[in-house]
Amino acid sequence: MSKYVDISSTIFFFFLFIYSVFSQLPSKQIATMTNLYEMLQNNSGNSSFPWSNVKKDSNPCSWVGVSCSSSNSSVTELSLPSLSISSSEILPGVCQIDSLESLDISNNHLSSIPNVFISSCGGISGLKLLNISRNELGGSLPTFNGFQKLEVLDLSRNALMGNINLQFDGLDSLKSLNLSYNRVTGPLPTSLGKNNLLQELQLSTNGFQGEIPVGLVKYGNLSLIDLSHNELSGLIPERFGELSKLQILVLSGSNLRGEIPKLLVKIQTLFRFAANQNNFVGNIPPGITTYLRNLDLSFNKLSGTIPQDLLSPPNLLSVDLSSNLLEGPIPTEISLSLFRLRLGGNLLNGTVSFRSYGSLTKLTYLELDNNSLTGEIPPELGLCRSLALLNLAQNRLTGVLPVQLGNLANLQVLYLQKNKLVGVIPHQFTQLHSLQRMNFSSNSIGGSIPASISKLQNLTNLDLQHNNLSGPIPISIRTLNLLFELQLGNNQLSGDVPAMPSSLQIALNLSNNLFGGPIPVSLSGLIALEVLDLSNNKFSGVIPNFLTEMADLTQLVLSNNQLSGDIPKFKKYVTVVTDGNKGLNIATHVSTATAGSKHSKGLSTGMVIAVAFVSGFIFSFMIVKIIPCLNYSWDRTKFEWIINDGIHKPSFHFSKAMKEVHRQANILLKSEFYTYYQASMPWGMNYCIKKLYWTSKTLSLVSPEKFSQEVKLLNQLSKSNIMIPVAYALTVKGALLIYECPQHGTLFDLLHGSDENVLTWEIRYNIAVSVSKGLAHLHGFYDSTSAPVVLLCLSTRSIFMRSLSEPLIGDVELTKVIDPSKSLGTLSVVAGAVGYVPPEYAYTMRVTKSGNIFSFGTILLELLTGKQAVNEGIELVKWVKDKVEHDQLEEILDPRVRSTSVENHQQMWSMFKISMLCVSISPRERPDAEELQTMLLDVAPQFSS
Repeated sequence: MSKYVDISSTIFFFFLFIYSVFSQLPSKQIATMTNLYEMLQNNSGNSSFPWSNVKKDSNPCSWVGVSCSSSNSSVTELSLPSLSISSSEILPGVCQIDSLESLDISNNHLSSIPNVFISSCGGISGLKLLNISRNELGGSLPTFNGFQKLEVLDLSRNALMGNINLQFDGLDSLKSLNLSYNRVTGPLPTSLGKNNLLQELQLSTNGFQGEIPVGLVKYGNLSLIDLSHNELSGLIPERFGELSKLQILVLSGSNLRGEIPKLLVKIQTLFRFAANQNNFVGNIPPGITTYLRNLDLSFNKLSGTIPQDLLSPPNLLSVDLSSNLLEGPIPTEISLSLFRLRLGGNLLNGTVSFRSYGSLTKLTYLELDNNSLTGEIPPELGLCRSLALLNLAQNRLTGVLPVQLGNLANLQVLYLQKNKLVGVIPHQFTQLHSLQRMNFSSNSIGGSIPASISKLQNLTNLDLQHNNLSGPIPISIRTLNLLFELQLGNNQLSGDVPAMPSSLQIALNLSNNLFGGPIPVSLSGLIALEVLDLSNNKFSGVIPNFLTEMADLTQLVLSNNQLSGDIPKFKKYVTVVTDGNKGLNIATHVSTATAGSKHSKGLSTGMVIAVAFVSGFIFSFMIVKIIPCLNYSWDRTKFEWIINDGIHKPSFHFSKAMKEVHRQANILLKSEFYTYYQASMPWGMNYCIKKLYWTSKTLSLVSPEKFSQEVKLLNQLSKSNIMIPVAYALTVKGALLIYECPQHGTLFDLLHGSDENVLTWEIRYNIAVSVSKGLAHLHGFYDSTSAPVVLLCLSTRSIFMRSLSEPLIGDVELTKVIDPSKSLGTLSVVAGAVGYVPPEYAYTMRVTKSGNIFSFGTILLELLTGKQAVNEGIELVKWVKDKVEHDQLEEILDPRVRSTSVENHQQMWSMFKISMLCVSISPRERPDAEELQTMLLDVAPQFSS
């Protein structure tokens, strides 16, 4: 028996020896990988380089991002994304690995593809995947000679330019080509591989022009075509119906016209078709959704009725036909799989009537707003238990609010405004514990506000204005701790005004009611409130001083009351309206009413509040708890207990600055978290010094190393239209941030501060381009070493003007770890100023890059119209969209600028189109910051520098 054991052991070790010999990499590949190791360590700007902890002489097959053959005898895959690699010199070295099948070097800083890379890697017979997306590649597209086995080529999100001719025609095996988010122009290519094997073609967000070539039909294996957001014109080729394997067809955001081809109905594999934001006309082809799962034809000019079979196919998941010219009734047969139905902004009529409400268990979003629907709200909607958003606003619906809607436990948004609804607010509605936005305004709803409304603890926006509500505001309303906005104007409410939630930020509107007595002192707790409207009531007594101490207040409307006495002195940026109060001192009224209308030199208080607004919350992200072992030093000439190594830029005149901080007369602003001081240096410079308090629950001390790291990251953006501190000091009790005072105040000051000095179109345009550049830098399109920086607030008050041609974005978050896709929780309470807040913030509770784009779109509209973001209680975005809807376009543009020349007028309309993309209701329809900058540069190239 032992004999057989010995033989078996011998055989086992023999094969183990053979395996160990033949499983090692060839010496040439080991040498190549060793050289690559050294080059990457030298060229990578990433401190967390994945090979930093491996030994250079270890087996490369064990390194992160390296894959080898099953026998470990050759390297087959290299995956090196997000390493901050800037040198293109490493690319030819990679090509020495002749067994390579896949190379991923995406999300780095490569600026070019060397010719030697094309010639070397083109000779690798087995290379199948090449991904160089999300780099900084510029210039013309290279011609990919060789690469006979290459199947996947991804060059997306770079800055490649020029036309496509025959650069890809030599790729015999090409199956997937992605050139999205570049600057490629000219006609769409049709030479994309000799053997017509192409399956995926992604060319979105470029500058392609002309018509969609019918020649694409020769690629019979195409399953994905994305040509969205280009400058395409003409028709969709009828022969696209011959692409029998097509699964996804995306043609959004161009200038395509004509009718939707009926032959698309025949493609049984097609499950997604998006052609929104074009100029399509005619009827929707019957049967188009027979095989589809997702259909988006929104923002076109489609007319006629909705085909009766459109919503009924069993696999249908999402339909968006909003903002067209569709008329007639809504089909009653709906797919049981449907989770989103958007039909708003059409001419639909008839009643809201679906069959089998109880079976619509997956319906999550139902938007039928801005039509001509009649009848009552069907109580059966209460059976659609998955509904998260129900929008029936701006119709002609009648009757009472169905109590059954109180069963929608998942409902987050309920919009029923601008109908003809009567009755009372059912107490069952207070069972909607997930509800975040409720708008019943502009109806005829009576009765009182239920006291049980306090159960809606997730409510952020409550709009009940323009109804017949009576009685007092329930005292329990103060417990709605997430409420941002409360609109109760134009009702018959009376009694005492109760204490309001301290979370109110956007607006508190109690106008046109029956309130009386003194302005309640409880309002003093609304430290984040921006708009307070108490007009057209019977308030009496004096205007209390605490109103002047509400740090974020920008508009105060007290007109048509019974107030008397002097008007307190408000900050310069606060608009105060007090007409219709006979007892007020006229002299102080004139002074206060005009305080915000004059252009202020140097640092305005409005600019101070804009800088200070988010800064306190910046540190709630970047900083960690105090480290007990930190060493401290005391310097009476500077500040109390400055931490060792806690000063950045020690050459700054800190002793003088600290003396200014100790003078009460220099206080510009004071809040729970910080005090803002103005300091004049001996050499004539003016600085703003912000003192933060670690004792606040929101703030805690950061280590000097961490703080310094964050400042260095911010300094990298110093030439990117970003406002950064010039110095700082860390202390035991707080921190001091020092900023230069921009000489021209804020963009708000320049645009709205004076009617005498009107900004020219050239200045406005260059401001828009410069701010878009800064936003692109913050969002990571020029630096992928860290996560995108997402602004909490972007407005004309947070854009500071160093000169008329140099705007600086302020209020910048200094956090590298922010993830725009994840909720930021309670931070949403400071996510933007009134008029700049995107609609999704209220019910998604997320601060996102697309949200910043919406805010920027509002700024563009301010530049174009000359109006503020909120005028007389109406948000500018809503005002503009109303003008567009009623075909009153000539009332939109600022007449002081548009009439200067025909060319200016045309360029303003081009920018207007861009602004409307930015303020799209859907975040996915907004451009990103890089696209935005590209589009703006094309508006008036003679002004661009």
